[in-house]
Amino acid sequence: MAPISQTTIIPHNQEPYITRIYPSEQELDTIIQNAAIAQKAWKNIPLEERIAIGRKFMEEFKGLSGELPLELTMQMGRPVSQGAGEIRGFLERAKYMLDIASSSLADVTLESTDKPGFRRYIKRDPLGVVLVIAPWNYPYLVSINSVLPAIIAGNAVVFKPSPQTPLTAERFALALTRAGVPEHVIQVVHMSPELVKHAIDNHDIDFVSFTGSVVGGRSVAQTAANAHGFKGVALELGGKDPAYVRADADLEYTVPELVDGSFFNSGQSCCAIERIYVHESIYEPFVHKFVALTKAYRLGDPTLTETNLGPVVSLASAARIRKQVEDAVSAGAKALIPEDLFPQAKAGTTYVAPQVLVDVNHSMEVMKEETFGPVVGIQKVKSDEEALELMNDSPYGLTASIWTNVQDHSESEAAFLKFVNGLATGTVYLNRCDYLDPALAWVGVKDSGRGVSLSKFGYDQLTRPKSVHMKIKTS
Repeated sequence: MAPISQTTIIPHNQEPYITRIYPSEQELDTIIQNAAIAQKAWKNIPLEERIAIGRKFMEEFKGLSGELPLELTMQMGRPVSQGAGEIRGFLERAKYMLDIASSSLADVTLESTDKPGFRRYIKRDPLGVVLVIAPWNYPYLVSINSVLPAIIAGNAVVFKPSPQTPLTAERFALALTRAGVPEHVIQVVHMSPELVKHAIDNHDIDFVSFTGSVVGGRSVAQTAANAHGFKGVALELGGKDPAYVRADADLEYTVPELVDGSFFNSGQSCCAIERIYVHESIYEPFVHKFVALTKAYRLGDPTLTETNLGPVVSLASAARIRKQVEDAVSAGAKALIPEDLFPQAKAGTTYVAPQVLVDVNHSMEVMKEETFGPVVGIQKVKSDEEALELMNDSPYGLTASIWTNVQDHSESEAAFLKFVNGLATGTVYLNRCDYLDPALAWVGVKDSGRGVSLSKFGYDQLTRPKSVHMKIKTS
């Protein structure tokens, strides 16, 4: 029987780029068994030595980084001029998670409250073998959130990249092994959906970290629930992230930020801005400025440095995005970006023009379900209360942003804090969006998932507490 393989298709020209072979189920079981054996030795390496290897990994990765932007463009279509930003973010997150590793993974001592003759503390034990299932849209930025902390905490990682971006995981793993991580502690394995289910069912997989669609996350959770043993699962899923522009917002600052938050990476981000609510008193000037900036995008070949808006990842994705726009227009929405401004964006291609929709409402899918493309709906509201209700009217809860002229102890600051308390989201931004700060926990609620990555809480997810209770014999 011939081996099963996957071929990555270049988004902008639909030509094959690279092919990888899937292992058999037996080969996959051996890979996972090797990881379990290697992890038992790795966890006994002192933490400070593991951290030192992590810092060497950063240097090794920097040595590879020059060739990565174009390679990334060929795999998932982001303009090559924007690839370096993902690499910088990758290294920023790596450094932060290494900087806090000693304190986050240290024993929690209770000596100050101990009774005479007793010693008690809580240590952090690694989980074992972690299966990381990474996405294609930000393959470096997302995978660093779980792969490096898992390894530093003493786990082994079986790393399954998206079939759209297979080389990203291989580059990541190469830098880790060059830095001194044992080869079976980090293993890149290309898998079909059936092999993913087989891996999750393997008794040596202790935890699954998945980033992707709601449908994919539900499948992972169901498989884990029925697998051998009780496995932990972290799910970082989709979003329909809203922004609210209050009456006192500075439009000269706010509009460019929200345009970028809507269209960077062709809107293919779980925390991209997909719907905007604007106070009626500034609605018209906001829309006018937003449309003007949107029309200035340069859609085209992502390998050219002058391009700042590339194709979406696949023909199927492009067709789905176009249909969502068409359905909204049929239901009464108005599209403000003329199609002839972007002649490359033809049906049957992966080039999708940026689009701004007004006269939208929550009966339309474009305001309720994830688009994952360069499309945003803008809706007029009369009050903070109406904005809050609409922002929460979504099956998703990843991030939300409020745009207002906050000064210390101002009325606007009090209004913002009401949104912080009232929004059902994992992150609430003030006057920024579409950004992950590694010092802050990255979480989602509702259909945006469960679990946490980044910050000190990210290490909690990748370890388990072990209580140690000692009674000291006294004379």
